Amino acid sequence: LLKDKKVERVVFNEITKNAILDAFDHPRDVDRELVEAYLARRALDYLVGFNLSPVLWRKLPGSKSAGRVQSVALRLICERETEIEKFLPTEYWSVKCKFNTNSGESMTANLTHLNDERLGKLALADEAAAHNAVTKIQANSFIVSQVEKKQARRNPSAPFTTSTLQQEAARKLYFSAKRTMQIAQRLYEGINVNGETLGLITYMRTDGVSMAQEAIDSCRTLIGERYGPHYLPTNQRNYKSKAKNAQEAHEAVRPTDISKRPDDMSMLEGDQRKLYELIWNRAVASQMQSAILDQVAIDLRPNDKPRSDNSVTLRATGSVIAFDGYLRLYQEGKDDNDNDEKERILPAVQEGEHLNLQSAKPEQHFTQPPPRFSESSLVKKLEELGIGRPSTYASIISVLQDRNYVRIDRRRFFPEDRGRLVTAFLSSFFTKYVEYDFTADLEEKLDDISGGRVDWKSVLRDFWHSFNESIGSTSN
Repeated sequence: LLKDKKVERVVFNEITKNAILDAFDHPRDVDRELVEAYLARRALDYLVGFNLSPVLWRKLPGSKSAGRVQSVALRLICERETEIEKFLPTEYWSVKCKFNTNSGESMTANLTHLNDERLGKLALADEAAAHNAVTKIQANSFIVSQVEKKQARRNPSAPFTTSTLQQEAARKLYFSAKRTMQIAQRLYEGINVNGETLGLITYMRTDGVSMAQEAIDSCRTLIGERYGPHYLPTNQRNYKSKAKNAQEAHEAVRPTDISKRPDDMSMLEGDQRKLYELIWNRAVASQMQSAILDQVAIDLRPNDKPRSDNSVTLRATGSVIAFDGYLRLYQEGKDDNDNDEKERILPAVQEGEHLNLQSAKPEQHFTQPPPRFSESSLVKKLEELGIGRPSTYASIISVLQDRNYVRIDRRRFFPEDRGRLVTAFLSSFFTKYVEYDFTADLEEKLDDISGGRVDWKSVLRDFWHSFNESIGSTSN
């Protein structure tokens, strides 16, 4: 039907009138190599899913499916659970001391050196050692022997990619990856704004961290007008993806119109507005000035000992935000974050100042196993390993739950017995195909196809030859 017609491709990153009209004004030829990469990816997924799933049905009745990326994600969750089960906690102790300054302010310091040795995390192995340390501390009076101050700059994060959007929405909004993508899809396709349907964000399936020059200029204009010249860097910020196997064909996820501030978007539903605000804040903050922090470390030693003496040394650390910069608008969330003592604000003290010891308390601790994956940390791990594509993460997580391979409890993944059985079977009989490096290398080969560096059929042929042998060996 199209044999005698010229077929061209139009590319747009946002569903707005100007973007679509501009795309049709500048069509391009169909990129055959991208088409072949798509065909290869689809074929690989079919070859794995359609051939491996029936093996599971026969060998593990009740198991529903296996997949090229799905099975590797399941292995991550199951291996983490095994690590937790095998973990043997180790007891250790620390000593925390509370002091009062001459001005009446309080300060907490930790024991760092004892008997001229620096204490490692596990150095005080039992209660007796901890109480011995407390006795030595209480036998002394302390002065401030050293105050170290230095300034550190903290730079803003890049605008969102698909995976970082899913991670932050999970951390801050408690959205599942699937929910995040559903809302983002709606914001991308368009919302009725004053009688006109407008796409409010750019394409949400992307590895790219760059923004169009027009968007950067809009951000810089808004920053200067709303926050003032001190919050605007002299030069614009440019970002490059650090993710393994990143395909930066699309822009970062950003608002299509920076002037549409979240406060003005009353037509958005609750979750839509929350996600739009997250995207807007991150995009604008990415072009703001760095934050400046004054970091302080205060060393305390016995007042009758020389400064070089480390028979008993305590240290208090903290920081003060000297200039908030981009932090005025946005601060990135963290996974499995403990209270960071470096964030404490310390009182002003002078070297040689005497401090009054109020208490010295030994505290018992036990080493902790690695935490179970959250949706945020699982997505981050898959991206670090170069496994899968950003557009697939939400569906992978959904499939694992739908198949009853995993469950989510308190926003953490717990493998079900069936999921662990499937992982054990695949690791035993299809070892190569659930290896992290193999799956990541396959992603690189798909990138090579899209870059015209390798023939897509040869990749499929090589894969099928060894994979088919593995399938055949389990047919009995």
